[in-house]
Amino acid sequence: GPTCCIIAQQCPDIQVTVVDKSAERIQAWNSQDLPIYEPGLAEVVEECRGKNLTFSTDIDGAIKSADLIFICVNTPTKTFGMGRGKAADLKYVELAARMIADTVEPGTGLKIVVEKSTVPVRAAESIGNILKHNKKPGVSYQILSNPEFLAEGSAVKDLLSPDRVLIGGEETPEGQIAVDALAGVYSKWVPEDKIITMNTWSSELSKLAANAFLAQRISSINSISAVCEATGADVSEVAKAIGRDTRIGPKFLQASVGFGGSCFQKDILNLVYISECLNLPEVAEYWNQVVSFNTFQRSRFARKVVESLFNTVTDKKICILGFAFKKNTGDTRESAAIYVSKHLLEEGAHLSIYDPKVSAVQVKLDLEDPERPEMFKKLVQCHKDPYVAADKAHALIVCTDWDEFLDLDYKRIYEGMAKPAFLFDGRKMLDHSKLIKMGFHVETIGTRLSKRNLENGVH
Repeated sequence: GPTCCIIAQQCPDIQVTVVDKSAERIQAWNSQDLPIYEPGLAEVVEECRGKNLTFSTDIDGAIKSADLIFICVNTPTKTFGMGRGKAADLKYVELAARMIADTVEPGTGLKIVVEKSTVPVRAAESIGNILKHNKKPGVSYQILSNPEFLAEGSAVKDLLSPDRVLIGGEETPEGQIAVDALAGVYSKWVPEDKIITMNTWSSELSKLAANAFLAQRISSINSISAVCEATGADVSEVAKAIGRDTRIGPKFLQASVGFGGSCFQKDILNLVYISECLNLPEVAEYWNQVVSFNTFQRSRFARKVVESLFNTVTDKKICILGFAFKKNTGDTRESAAIYVSKHLLEEGAHLSIYDPKVSAVQVKLDLEDPERPEMFKKLVQCHKDPYVAADKAHALIVCTDWDEFLDLDYKRIYEGMAKPAFLFDGRKMLDHSKLIKMGFHVETIGTRLSKRNLENGVH
């Protein structure tokens, strides 16, 4: 969605058609209420829709008329069969490739198929095999890899000013023609030195490796946060010190309750599976530890909540501030809030949840146990007002780094809470000293605040 919208905005001479089998989703793209939230995206859609940007369910028509066909389907982690829990499920990629082969008419000439979905290495080869074995007379295909490097919450900004655009293709004259065609689209707004071309396999692996490295940094600083809590060091000070080393740099060194989102865990597990299939068990184990530690960090934080509340949260009201996996998005996939909430529900806590962009329907999808639906109905409430959500709560838990949480009236919240009032800052974003002076018992990641809590008479 966002990629095609920006292409339409930056290339007014190119007709961009976004197609989907879901009529409901296309209807949303054609409305004022877009199916995804990204800052600035609605303005781009409004500018281009009805001009050179079309949203349609006419998949066959779009395939027949297109010179470049982007495959942007979901590639979830397999839940059954070989590679369960690690390998990417490529059934939607295969279905898309077969649909293209069935739809393209004889005599059409060259069709360039661009793999945008995050896929395992050599997936382009599989797409190519399907297309070439079902090729009609007068039709030829070139398969390109063009992975996206977007951060949710800043996708529009990332697309307009990318660090790099990777295009992988066959190292043949025909492959070079296809690569040049796609590079020509991006060159309308991306500087030439940021458009990097390479072979297909390098492009595919680069996407997995980039997400693995970013997630690794988060798990690395989170592992240090555990050491800091045990020793009295402050992880923020440690992160600042090591971030000054130009070989390391300061980015992705913010300790937290753990990483989430649709990509990091999925891509690392995909890399683990690939390594296992290539008989590289040591490599697989190395990357698997990044995911394992992320799970440990979430459970460690949830246990801290229970232990701080006198080892029981049964029938206590806990306010969850933020349910999305990060600010500026409504995406809850692999959100730390889900893991923390489920842990607390198992302990019998009543959860009061507020997030400015996540619907109550989505919270129910993420938390309801199909075998015990009555638990969700009894123990979970969603609110549209953070002050209502926090009223009479025994504890606040900040799970998402929404900017608006910096500006809440915490004095007002404190006065309406059960005492002692606990606040758990899972994003290390609030002014802890100020909150402790108000009367809160504050706990966070990577530093011990117990001394300051005691000095202010908070036990």
